[in-house]
Order: sequence, then structure tokens, then C-alpha cells
Amino acid sequence: MLRTTFTELVGVEAPIQMSGMGSVGGPELAAAVSQAGGLGTNTVAGLTPNEVEARVDLIRTQTKKPFALNFLIPVVDTEAVKAAARACRVVDFFWGRPDAELVRIAHAGGALVSWQTGSLEEAVAAEAAGCDFLIAQGIEAGGHIRGQLGVLQLLTEVVEAVKVPVLAAGGIGNARALAGVIAAGAAGARIGTRFLAAEETNAHPDYVKALIAARAEDSVRTNRFHVDCPLCPSTHGVLRSAIERAEALQTETAGDWPGVRPIPRFAGAPPNRSFVGTIAAMACYAGQSVGDVKKVEPAAKIVHELVEGAEAILLGTKSQMSPA
Repeated sequence: MLRTTFTELVGVEAPIQMSGMGSVGGPELAAAVSQAGGLGTNTVAGLTPNEVEARVDLIRTQTKKPFALNFLIPVVDTEAVKAAARACRVVDFFWGRPDAELVRIAHAGGALVSWQTGSLEEAVAAEAAGCDFLIAQGIEAGGHIRGQLGVLQLLTEVVEAVKVPVLAAGGIGNARALAGVIAAGAAGARIGTRFLAAEETNAHPDYVKALIAARAEDSVRTNRFHVDCPLCPSTHGVLRSAIERAEALQTETAGDWPGVRPIPRFAGAPPNRSFVGTIAAMACYAGQSVGDVKKVEPAAKIVHELVEGAEAILLGTKSQMSPA
């Protein structure tokens, strides 16, 4: 598989980090991506230290390979970060100004630290805070979008300014896109939308069907799906059909997360397998790579297709270049 500064640093075979994606990602998907050679990532935002340890135990039953645990700054718990750092290879942060104290805590527990950023300024601050690698997120991404630039422009700015490995995020769902960002200086890619249709996903089946039916242009930027959303106000990448279905609802409730809470119209939580109600009217987040989501398949097949295809493209491109 492709070797980069990211794979060497983290100890994985594939230059791919799975996005956290809240409850629709899930520990099974994170374990499957890690087992396939990438860096699986599971969101533990809002969990107690004991719950983090239980989540780690669940992932460890399915893989012994490196994985990441993702925290969201608006709901970060330092004790939970300590618990995560003792057990995972990478502690991953998103949605907040890079915090050197959080980085120090994670390092003290023995973990590497990554930070997903949306601007050059934020990326430089993350490196200064001590992060081991960064993610440059472009506006092509699904879910919550941090910045205002496309991924290639942001990536090129960031790789010129920092010395740590940088992953590209946003709209990367096929081998050619992965090869493209690596050729532009990335050490790999952070990928979310493509993995939502993996066999191991925790996304609701109706959500998966909507992703498969969508084209790239069906991923739109919006500030809707802002209700009960700790990361809002925010711009999101979401399916156009979800906005239309939510606007057409005649009730203020789209459904329910049994045992957890009702799901109001335009709630920020994406629908996992436990949700009931009008799934198509919920927060069906999707990046522009949704056009690459064609069918349900194992996470391992997705990882191998992306990496083997990107490697072949990069080798072919190199062979086609004329000597100066």
C-alpha cells in the first residue's frame, strides 16, 4: 500500500483516516477501517471516561490495529480525553481553537494528536499547540464545515506553512481524488461520506439508500439542521433531498431516537440505525463525494479500492511525465 509520512507516523498501512461522523460512524465501522489498514475513527464526544473505556473495549474486540477517538471541543471532557489517550493511538479534535493543554493531556497518556482545521491560521495554531498531524477540511465536506475554502486551495496553503503531516478532507471518495490530494502534498485523506455506505456502518438504511441515489451536486451547503446542535451555528454539507423533506414536514418532530430523545424537525443529529420516523427528512449529511457512493460494500473493499487505485494512478502519472 501507499506509504506516506502519515502512515509511518501512525503505524497504519493506508493513507486514510475515517471521519468520526458521530453515531452514524460507530465502533464497528471504525474497527473495520482500521483492520483494513486505515485509521478508523470513532466519535466519543459527550461520553464519560468509563463510557470511553467501554467503547475502546468494544473496538478492541474487533481489531488490534491503531484507531483514533474523536472529541468535539464544545462538549470536550478532559477526564474522557485522559481515558482515551491511555487506550488509542490517536486522539482527534475538531470544532474549536487548537488547545495546547488538551494536546499535552493526550500526549501525557501516550497518544498522538490530530486536529481538523478549516483555515491556514487554525492549522498553524494546531501545529504550534503540539499536534502530530493536521487535517485540512475543505468546503466540499459533509457534516459540519469549519472553513470557507475548497480543499485543494486550503491544502496547498497549509502544507507550505507547516512541517507536520497534513491530511486532506472534503469531497474525496475515489482513487483519483485520493491520488490528487497526495500529489498536491497531502500525506493522505480523511474520508467520511464514502464509508457511510459500508456494510459496517451505523447509518440508518434509509439514509444509506438516499446516499446511493444521490449525485455529487445533491450535496449542498446549508445552515439548516441547526436544532439541538452543539456545533451550530455552522454551515453543513447535507443532501438536498433532506432539506426538501424537512421543509415539507407538517409536524415539528421528524421522529425519535428511542431511549435517548425525540428528533425535532431540522435537528442536527444524523439518523443512525436506532432512529425511527421520517428518516429522509433528518440530517442526512453528505459531502460532494456522495457521487462515488454506488452500493453497500465492506469497508475493507473501499479502503483497498481507494489505495490501490491511487497508487496505480500516481505511478502512471510519474511514468508519463517527460524529463526536463
